[in-house]
Amino acid sequence: MSKKLHADPVLIQVLRYAMEQIADEMGHTLIRTARSTVIKEIKDISCAVFDRNGNTIAQAHHAPMLLTGFELGMRQLRAQFRDEDLNDGDVIVFNDPYSGGQHVMDLVTFAPVFVGAKHSPGQRRKSNSGDANASPLLVGFVGSMAHHADLGGAAPGGTQGGLTEIYQEGLRLPMVKLYKKGQEDAELFGILNNNIRVPDKTLGDIRAQASANFVGARRLREIFERYTPAVVQLHTDALLDYSEKRIRAGLEKIPDGTYTGVDYVDDDGLTGKPIKLQVNIHKDGDRAIVDFDGTDEQVPGNVNCPLATVHAAVYYALIAVVDPHVAPNSGCYRPFEVRARKGLVVNPQLPRACGARTQTSQKIAEAMLLALSQALPERVMAGSHGQITNCGFSGYHPETGKRFVYIDIQGGGAGARFCRDGRDGQDSHLARFLNTPVEAVELEFPARVECYEFIPDTGGAGKFRGALGLRRDIRVLIDDMSFARYGDRQVYGAFGLFGGKEGAKGKFILNPDSPDERPLKSKGLDKLKKDDVVSLRLPGGGGYGAPSERDPQAVLRDVRDGKVSIEQARVEYGVVIEPETAREGS
Repeated sequence: MSKKLHADPVLIQVLRYAMEQIADEMGHTLIRTARSTVIKEIKDISCAVFDRNGNTIAQAHHAPMLLTGFELGMRQLRAQFRDEDLNDGDVIVFNDPYSGGQHVMDLVTFAPVFVGAKHSPGQRRKSNSGDANASPLLVGFVGSMAHHADLGGAAPGGTQGGLTEIYQEGLRLPMVKLYKKGQEDAELFGILNNNIRVPDKTLGDIRAQASANFVGARRLREIFERYTPAVVQLHTDALLDYSEKRIRAGLEKIPDGTYTGVDYVDDDGLTGKPIKLQVNIHKDGDRAIVDFDGTDEQVPGNVNCPLATVHAAVYYALIAVVDPHVAPNSGCYRPFEVRARKGLVVNPQLPRACGARTQTSQKIAEAMLLALSQALPERVMAGSHGQITNCGFSGYHPETGKRFVYIDIQGGGAGARFCRDGRDGQDSHLARFLNTPVEAVELEFPARVECYEFIPDTGGAGKFRGALGLRRDIRVLIDDMSFARYGDRQVYGAFGLFGGKEGAKGKFILNPDSPDERPLKSKGLDKLKKDDVVSLRLPGGGGYGAPSERDPQAVLRDVRDGKVSIEQARVEYGVVIEPETAREGS
């Protein structure tokens, strides 16, 4: 009789952190070898490790939106490719939002990992039994996801709001092999090369993703060869079960009931009509069902949000509130069910465009936190800037004559929490991107950043103040530069909680403080001339608690720091500060 193996709790954690390190190393490889600033500076990427069944085992410490977004794509891969269809050295690529992808600018790559006879080019491998002729065994996958500078489409960078069909947004790839047994598929690379404005950047970034996958596959293979497939599978299964157990335990501490939250996308870039997002969290014992009854139908513009991103927003908010320290993997998602009827803005149907889906996913996360504030007020935050301002500047560089695409992604103010102020100038929920450093912009593109600062008085007043929004002014240094963008929170500000005030709304201005000053739409495309200045004014976060309860010394500190004006201190907080007092100690 064979002895039944039992998982060792210590080895579970050893393998957990080993897998997370693999995912992190993949991310570092991708960032170091990428060509475009959206990857190497902004770090709009993520990487993960999966078991042979497609379950997420470990995720890198990158963008949560992309992390949980792997789930539906991996299901599609396992449905399409049998084990015998795969070889070591293969890299599968796709970006179809209607088959588990995010939006077309986010390319997803997966690589199978084998132990046994199959091996990557240049890698000498043998099975655990030492038999070099043993049949190969598929033990898992690694994956990377990255936002690319250009994939064709109507507007450079894929950042134009208001597009009406997904076919306008760029190349939409099904699951296809980008690399076969370690070798590039020349025909597929040729198709990509012919349809991209900046092929040197995009193809370089695609190769960087493949490199990250090859690194991850090698590291994962080493884990399986050290511990054996049976032992690794036993312990990773136990890890998933442990994460599930923790989430269920956290859910049981929340009172049963239905919790509803509502937020709005300003518009779809075409109609000017607001778009309602309603989440209903039905919590029962150790499980939660989230539906979107009451949410608006899909819209003509491209703020429609595909299911992979919807799941990411729901999972992000629930895990952050229920158990933020749990190991993030597929086990976490088992107690959750997401229901979104076909045809809603959160489950659009072909050929609806969805390139600006982050404006919607951000509101899903905000509505989730608003709903959960009814049950767990001390674990949530007030409304944040709740949008992603994604800009694409493009033209021909005067020094090289080559086409360039400059992607600039900006955030805003975070919401206040029950015990502290919001974090000024933060990125959004789900993203965790960095900014593009001023030096990187001016070194690579014909543009100059003339202002990058916090905007005073933009944080919602409260016992704890909402965070300040950002201002970033960009002067273009050539004629005939296109400026595509999508942003939001310019009509509906970030909500306050428990008496806290709303955060300031954002706006985009062309040529501020000049005779040519005019407002720009939050979603659209314009042509700029030399010396035009685009001023991005990003929203502030909402306050938490009544402003009358704020410590006057905190108000004084904000005035001295330039975050709150003397006038707002008086009007919003009832704190009268003389100019001389404000100057003292500043």
